[in-house]
Amino acid sequence: MSYILNIDTSTTLCSVAISKNGEIVCSKEINEGYSHTENLHVFINDLLIQEKLMPSKLSAVAIGSGPGSYTGLRIGVSAAKGLAFALNIPLIAINSLQIMVQSVIEKTSINTLLCPMLDARRMEVYCAIFDKNLSFVKDTSAQMITEENLDFFKTGKEICFFGDGMQKCQSILENIPGSSFIENIYPSAKALSALSFKKFTEKQFENVAYFEPFYLKDFMIGAK
Repeated sequence: MSYILNIDTSTTLCSVAISKNGEIVCSKEINEGYSHTENLHVFINDLLIQEKLMPSKLSAVAIGSGPGSYTGLRIGVSAAKGLAFALNIPLIAINSLQIMVQSVIEKTSINTLLCPMLDARRMEVYCAIFDKNLSFVKDTSAQMITEENLDFFKTGKEICFFGDGMQKCQSILENIPGSSFIENIYPSAKALSALSFKKFTEKQFENVAYFEPFYLKDFMIGAK
């Protein structure tokens, strides 16, 4: 019996779930801005108490590795690494865009290419293109969305866009033939659960000491 603690803080959604053999047994999340510092450890503790589960019974901890918010990723990964080290259990990491695709697959029967998008400020997004089997068609990248810069998304096939990055540029993306859109999709620990169990069974673990979030771009500090 494998209990995995799943965490994602790569966006404004602070999301935690405990799964048993890949099935969610409990979850807790909130989307009220970047409140991860205040809520993450509280949520973890609440779920362990709710399930009467001692931390020592956890088999692994899984984290949405990014891309996404620099601060959110740093908080989530620090917590996951700390727990993995303290409990001497494996650390599992999943691309946050892939978690979003898993969420769409679980919620819909859509049969197109899938393009998760996370807001990267201004008109830039973090994105990738997947098929319905969760395989990369185009790798994770940062794309500036303009009417003149849509070649990355032109695949000759129908494509569905989702995520908070999609919302700000939907009017431009609508110019792509065969495009469709789904709202309110975030990287969630609930969708992470199925993916983390697969990696757990295949023993695809991270080096706890050296693992870093997938920031994709260097952190930039704005001038005061």
